[in-house]
Amino acid sequence: MATIDGRPAQYGITLKHLRDLMEHRGPEGVNKLNEIGGVQELCKKLYTSPSEGLTGSQVDTEHRREVFGSNSIPPKPPKTFLQLVWEALQDITLIILEVAAIVSLGLSFYQPASEEDAQPFDDDETSHGWIEGLAILISVIVVVFVTAFNDYTKERQFRGLQNRIEGEHKFSVIRQAEVKQIGVSEIVVGDICQIKYGDLLPADGILIQSNDLKVDESSLTGESDHVKKGESFDPMVLSGTHVMEGSGKMLVTAVGVNSQAGIIFTLLGAAVDEQEQEIKKMKKEAKKQRKKKSLTGDEEAGNVTGNSHMNSPAPVENKHGNSTPDDGQGNHVSSGGGGGESHKKEKSVLQAKLTKLAIQIGYAGSTIAVLTVVILVIQFCVHTFVIQQKEWRASYVNNMVRHLIIGVTVLVVAVPEGLPLAVTLSLAYSVKKMMKDNNLVRHLDACETMGNATAICSDKTGTLTTNRMTVVQSYICEQLCKTTPKFSDIPSKVANLIVQGIAVNSAYTSRIMPPDEPSELPKQVGNKTECALLGFVLGLQKNYQTVRDDQPEETFTRVYTFNSVRKSMSTIIPRKGGGYRLFTKGASEIILNKCAFIYGHDGRLEKFTRDMQERLLRQVIEPMACDGLRTISIAYRDFVPDKAEINQVHIENEPNWDDEENIVNNLTCLCVVGIEDPVRPEVPEAIRKCQKAGITVRMVTGDNVNTARSIATKCGIIKPTDDFLILEGKEFNRRIRDSSGEVQQHLLDKVWPRMRVLARSSPTDKYTLVKGIIDSKVSDNREVVAVTGDGTNDGPALKKADVGFAMGIAGTDVAKEASDIILTDDNFSSIVKAVMWGRNVYDSIAKFLQFQLTVNVVAVIVAFIGACAVQDSPLKAVQMLWVNLIMDTLASLALATELPTPDLLLRKPYGRTKPLISRTMMKNILGQAIYQLTVIFALLFVGDKMLDIESGRGAEIGAGPTQHFTVIFNTFVMMTLFNEFNARKIHGQRNVFEGIFTNPIFYSIWVGTCASQVIIIQYGKMAFATRSLTLEQWMWCLLFGIGTLLWGQIVTTVPTRKIPKILSWGRGHPEEYTEAINIGEEKYDVDSDKKPRAGQILWIRGLTRLQTQLRVIRAFKSTLEDLEERRSLHSLQSLHSLRSSRSHTGPWPPRPLSDITYIDEDPTATKLSPLAPKSGTSAAIGNRLSPHSAAARLPSHHHQHHHHHQQSATTPPSEPPKSVHEYRI
Repeated sequence: MATIDGRPAQYGITLKHLRDLMEHRGPEGVNKLNEIGGVQELCKKLYTSPSEGLTGSQVDTEHRREVFGSNSIPPKPPKTFLQLVWEALQDITLIILEVAAIVSLGLSFYQPASEEDAQPFDDDETSHGWIEGLAILISVIVVVFVTAFNDYTKERQFRGLQNRIEGEHKFSVIRQAEVKQIGVSEIVVGDICQIKYGDLLPADGILIQSNDLKVDESSLTGESDHVKKGESFDPMVLSGTHVMEGSGKMLVTAVGVNSQAGIIFTLLGAAVDEQEQEIKKMKKEAKKQRKKKSLTGDEEAGNVTGNSHMNSPAPVENKHGNSTPDDGQGNHVSSGGGGGESHKKEKSVLQAKLTKLAIQIGYAGSTIAVLTVVILVIQFCVHTFVIQQKEWRASYVNNMVRHLIIGVTVLVVAVPEGLPLAVTLSLAYSVKKMMKDNNLVRHLDACETMGNATAICSDKTGTLTTNRMTVVQSYICEQLCKTTPKFSDIPSKVANLIVQGIAVNSAYTSRIMPPDEPSELPKQVGNKTECALLGFVLGLQKNYQTVRDDQPEETFTRVYTFNSVRKSMSTIIPRKGGGYRLFTKGASEIILNKCAFIYGHDGRLEKFTRDMQERLLRQVIEPMACDGLRTISIAYRDFVPDKAEINQVHIENEPNWDDEENIVNNLTCLCVVGIEDPVRPEVPEAIRKCQKAGITVRMVTGDNVNTARSIATKCGIIKPTDDFLILEGKEFNRRIRDSSGEVQQHLLDKVWPRMRVLARSSPTDKYTLVKGIIDSKVSDNREVVAVTGDGTNDGPALKKADVGFAMGIAGTDVAKEASDIILTDDNFSSIVKAVMWGRNVYDSIAKFLQFQLTVNVVAVIVAFIGACAVQDSPLKAVQMLWVNLIMDTLASLALATELPTPDLLLRKPYGRTKPLISRTMMKNILGQAIYQLTVIFALLFVGDKMLDIESGRGAEIGAGPTQHFTVIFNTFVMMTLFNEFNARKIHGQRNVFEGIFTNPIFYSIWVGTCASQVIIIQYGKMAFATRSLTLEQWMWCLLFGIGTLLWGQIVTTVPTRKIPKILSWGRGHPEEYTEAINIGEEKYDVDSDKKPRAGQILWIRGLTRLQTQLRVIRAFKSTLEDLEERRSLHSLQSLHSLRSSRSHTGPWPPRPLSDITYIDEDPTATKLSPLAPKSGTSAAIGNRLSPHSAAARLPSHHHQHHHHHQQSATTPPSEPPKSVHEYRI
């Protein structure tokens, strides 16, 4: 028989059998397991040991992977470069250009039998006519390749980022009897995993041992109640679910594609292919429908697609559920609204403003383009046929095509399709750089939102403090020690109880490891508070490990694990000589309330009276807390079968362990310790920076008020002189709730502006505070709130915040899942870096806008007026394409990659309502445009006389390029290039060259463009319609170019305050933009039929460029999403977003099941989302579908009907439709 690593190669159980086993739940599962012979037997069949785990040898794990599969779900293959090229080619305007170019190419070879007189002229034309067509084709190809290349590099970056995020996810596994942290993908069948509170389970398994385990399985079943798990009644734990309480050990029985989450994925994959086929059919149908409708002039033609919220693949939803509630907060939706269906946030404010701007410019540009063509054609016809009375000749088609080409090129230049590109580039670049600053960004737009943050609600432990805890004071037997006492100084009975109590009553995953370097401090693994206590035991020169070895976890009778409600942890173990012993530890005021006895002087047992408790609080606990220490009490209680002493309990038979109130009571206090968690050295500085930058830092902590106050003062959150509120959770709730216990916004508004510290707070308090600040309308520019958190209980607040930061080291999986940015070093000063990068993104985009709009305005006006006055655009099609390439693609790269400077932290945050184009920027744009237009028109009409060259005006079609028009083209490009320097500053700074060498991308692109321009002018000949210039003419062009820099200084001198406010663009609340966006979404939808809907949008040049950008942004989001799905099967935001759906008490009667949903928002908020159809169908409310409402599982007929209707109006391409499970249909 073949052996592997000293064991038989044939396992005692097959893959299929294991898969079947995991299908069962509850008692049924227990029976199936017993048929095999129980967990221990199963371990033997899989050649693993419940206590020691696998050997972890290479051969063994490899073989297990071959037999049972590996723990990863194969990702979708990335798009190839050619696919991206093909996508870039789908651009409507590019297609028009290509067609026009091909037609003009064909016509240049077509020789009509013409009259004799035109013969010599025709010769000239045929020799050169083909060049223009070819040049346009080539420039189109260049544009396409540049676009595709940009997308390609971005996609690669995002894949890298995705792998980083995946690599972050580690899990505790027992191998060779050692607990090891390994990557989730390394886990194999037969591994023994340790699971604890806050974990996201990476594979399916069967419990070997568990304490008080509760799991949230909503991501698989949709049931929001936490499911109790235990070896005897429900031992099956499934991948993709969250551990909400307790701890345990499990044997891994299914990984990857064979796990429950994986099986759903495989179904999904198959479903996607079928669905794509269906979608194609649907589209054809929808088109026919639409044609009919548009013929009948039916108003509702929009409805076929307008109702894009009902597609069965997940609609593009935001993080909080995509509806706009009544109070019109565009960005915030009460988070009860089960935004569970998909992890999307709404577009960030910036993207909203930009999309709206791009659409508006697109409209303007297309109008002018159409006008240009019309004017050119009319002028030509009048001139040729009316004035010169010529006959129609076939060769005139060529002229028409040429006019069309000019029109299309105006459109190309008019639409700023570089905008979305700039956003994506700048975000992608920032995200990449932020990794170096220990910020792992999970949602792209979080980094831009962060720049506008006005408030940060921070956790204390681990964020402001080092999270390396040590016991610095102890109070044992009426002796307060400021150092670690000697073991021999403590009465031996008490000392042994303390050592046993600490060693046993803590998660066995918490350990203290020897340091890597002898000079460093020992490593703390696991829960830091427990590590501090274990360190105290080691300080007493005792070894906690020996105690643990005598008392393995299997022997525990019961464990009450720590959670935010109990604020304590208790373990019950069998006692030597019969009975049980309970150890408990927790926040001192809570434990001391339950104590009835205490060990006094020399270890005498004393009754613990009320006044003793008062005295202890006053003399010991408060002074400790005022030093910023966390106080923890340790206590115990014995249950004995024989005669009981005064602090013991006599029991006949086993007590009812579920009656926690009475079990954990009448305890005997052993000691109180003060644990110090020193403030991180860099925090006070970081907080000072935040305050300078206009960001208020608030501290929200579960610790008591004195500890909180002390730490807040050390950090600089509060200054002794200031008038600030420091509240406890209870007091906070008393102030913000009305008589009926509901939270009232107006009461909250009285509290939060002055509040700086919230102590002893529950997770709900944190959530209430964050929601209150976000919804508050007290300040003009609406607060943007960032939240940091690490615990499972921080999930709701992290999700609600505009930007959620999770701790990478101390954070639980649940917190990371709910966050937008992960701080890989758990350090508050990284948040300041995030603010800096965020502001930088905003500024980079503003710089680009300022540059881009100047070029747009000038190019469009020149082309238009040129066409009217000279019957020919001074800038030829190919030249315009070149300008477009510099200004869009290259400039967006150059300006989007500016590094942030510390100065960014000196200004106040913009808030939500800041206009996108400020008055300063508008002043610069208009000022520069005036200068450039003056120069160009001067050159156009009198340049030939000034420079003493032949005029290019009114040249015949066949005539070669003139120096005159070449000078105009060259001057335009030079002015544009020098204006790129002006664009680097948007706040009216004088020195535009400052920090130029910190950005190599900028100057290399700039130098590159200049060089290309020289080559184009000198050697471009017919292709670029240029003639080489003399040195003198070059000097003139350069002079006009450098003039822009000088002019820029003059413009800067004009005081901004004199400019009317009306000139700033994009002010107002983002709500106004969400409407625009929804229209925009419709139009730019990546998957919407590639042809414009009902001729709606033939106009927009950027349509598909924008699409490509949106596609990339989405592809990024969806790669992240895929990754999230792979990690958690979309854990359906399983967090407490459910709480609200359960506890929702609204004034209306609960609805019958057949209705489509309970609206999970305020009862009043029945305003339809702008996209829902306005017809009265119940589907109108569909976009509020809470994943947990019963109705979601029992869809009405409308619902199904709609499902078929717009199978994919707005599905990002790279995201598989959500699984049937999630829709729970």
